[in-house]
Amino acid sequence: MSTKIKNWFKYYKKDQKVLKENSKLKSKSDSIESKKIVLLGNPNVGKSMLFNQLTGSYVTVSNYPGTTVTVDRGKFNIGAEKFEIIDSPGMYSLSSITEEERISKLMLLEEDTDILIHVVDAKNLERMLPLTLQLIEANLPIILVLNMMDEAKKVGTKINYSKLEKQLGIPVVPTTAATGQGLDLLREIIGNYHKKDKIFSVEYNEVIEGAVDKISGLIQSKYPISKRALSLLLLQEDGDVKKLIKENDGSNYEKIMLVVKETTSQFRQPLNYLFRLRLQKNATELVSSTLKTEKTDKLSWGEKVSRLMINPVTGIPILLVIMYFGLYQFVGVFGAGDLVDLVESTIFGEWINPIVTDFVVNNIPFVALQELLVGEYGIWTLGVTYATAIILPIVGTFFLIFSIMEDSGYLPRLAMLINRVFNLIGLSGRAVIPMVLGLGCGSMATMVTRTLETPRERTIATILLALTIPCAAQLGVIFAVLAGHPSALWLWVVIMLLLYVIIGLTASKLMPGENPTFYMEIPPLRLPRPTQVLKKTYTRLIWYFKEIVPLFILISIILWALSLTGILNMMIALITPVITAIGLPIETAETFILGFFRRDYGAAGLYDIQSTLTGVQLLVSAVVLTLFMPCVAQFMVMTKERGWKISLLIAGFVVTFAFTIGFVLNWVLTTLGVVL
Repeated sequence: MSTKIKNWFKYYKKDQKVLKENSKLKSKSDSIESKKIVLLGNPNVGKSMLFNQLTGSYVTVSNYPGTTVTVDRGKFNIGAEKFEIIDSPGMYSLSSITEEERISKLMLLEEDTDILIHVVDAKNLERMLPLTLQLIEANLPIILVLNMMDEAKKVGTKINYSKLEKQLGIPVVPTTAATGQGLDLLREIIGNYHKKDKIFSVEYNEVIEGAVDKISGLIQSKYPISKRALSLLLLQEDGDVKKLIKENDGSNYEKIMLVVKETTSQFRQPLNYLFRLRLQKNATELVSSTLKTEKTDKLSWGEKVSRLMINPVTGIPILLVIMYFGLYQFVGVFGAGDLVDLVESTIFGEWINPIVTDFVVNNIPFVALQELLVGEYGIWTLGVTYATAIILPIVGTFFLIFSIMEDSGYLPRLAMLINRVFNLIGLSGRAVIPMVLGLGCGSMATMVTRTLETPRERTIATILLALTIPCAAQLGVIFAVLAGHPSALWLWVVIMLLLYVIIGLTASKLMPGENPTFYMEIPPLRLPRPTQVLKKTYTRLIWYFKEIVPLFILISIILWALSLTGILNMMIALITPVITAIGLPIETAETFILGFFRRDYGAAGLYDIQSTLTGVQLLVSAVVLTLFMPCVAQFMVMTKERGWKISLLIAGFVVTFAFTIGFVLNWVLTTLGVVL
């Protein structure tokens, strides 16, 4: 048995052991009230991995910023004591910029916390300590976890954590969450935690300190964080804190804001900038007295490969290789080709569907009900079969590749590589995360756009996701459909890239606002652990499958009802002139009707009729379907994230634009006499 397989079983057994132990402890301690722990820190410092190690349960662990958009909760026990632990979104400062930072800040403002575990990357301690100092100012019960100690040692970093603990006045624990190193010590400190009286204090100039004293005296209500921290955030004109104070200390709100106005008028620069300088100075002083780095001229293999990935000369060829083998060969050829043929043609087509059809026909006398179950739009023959036999193999192969890419640390390097290009279309390199994720599921990707810095950037990203980024199922089907026409496939790729740039450039010019700043933690390159990759792929498949099967069944019922009442034929008749105008046969009208319900549903419909279309018609169909309406789930997420008005405008533009491009493309190709 190979070492990798042995390691896989070792980690699997360890995970199962932890799960069983926590289950036993939970059953013994259900009657004990649990203490609340919040995990907090910069993106990509290992918070989610630490969450998994402590709880024994699984959440998505990503090696790039922005995954923990929603809040994950878990439970674990230390002896007879119960703990609830919350994995918060990543944040750089209490002065929030992105939506994910704001969520973490609101958790601190609105929830009482028994223990706050601040997780930092040990090798980037100086950059991350300012947030620690802000949390200390907030008088929160903090444990500082110096994570990724293995990576710190590799670059020659040595930290005197005992001295750092003494200077800060809070517990400091060195860990490597990926291997479990230091977790026993962390559990011990959590179980015996108590706040120390003497903690580190950040001091500002007399004007600031005087204003802080005045504001603190005017704040009468009790809050989860200290009056000093609230005063400092008010001086930085934090909107959430202003709202909180207005609601709870309304009688003194005007007096407080007067102090804020008088204080800020005495400084030329914004106070949040001055505060950050002061915090960074304190952090530098702390690091200089507790950290030593033994510099080495020898680069590790990971650093060498990392530089190749970021350099445009070598990074672009690496990206093309990953796209060719990862997306085209593995997802398109293997997933959408071989796997779909096996599952759809053999397993369902020859084995399962005939049995189900015979059973329904022989046991249900009503033709209408037979049609509902196994007819052309039947729940089984269309809903379940499409979702399981066509969609599932494609999204499964994509999520596997995506998990490998993110766990290896490639995605943030890709962000660095294309940041300059993205700046031209109003985005930062950080937007590569929702864009790549959109190749898996547009709904999930649209939700992740909240991690982008500005409303302008989030709106541009939403437009591009709705218009030019096909989901994994749609992408895989298009690869499979166009595989027999290589020139049509390459034309489709070129057209989509051109439209992506054109739409992005146009949106960035028309929408007011400046380009966002770009800052991203670069994690170490790692060989992905098979257990984590498989767990992550499985978790995403379960999430996707739970969403897609009910929708497909619902769509099947709707289509059956529309067909039964004749409304579907009327809809096809209405859309037929448009379909004819873009050079497609009437049979494809049904595909576009399906596309109104789900993009991938429409693509699956195209898969069924591909043999009846020419190369040009396949290309036009593929382009229009890619540009077509976002699916129902993605549209609902759009409305939640961007609002009804913007979402309806985007949807209306997308439909009009899709058929316009289809008309122009067909006219050009037929005029030139192109044969694909």
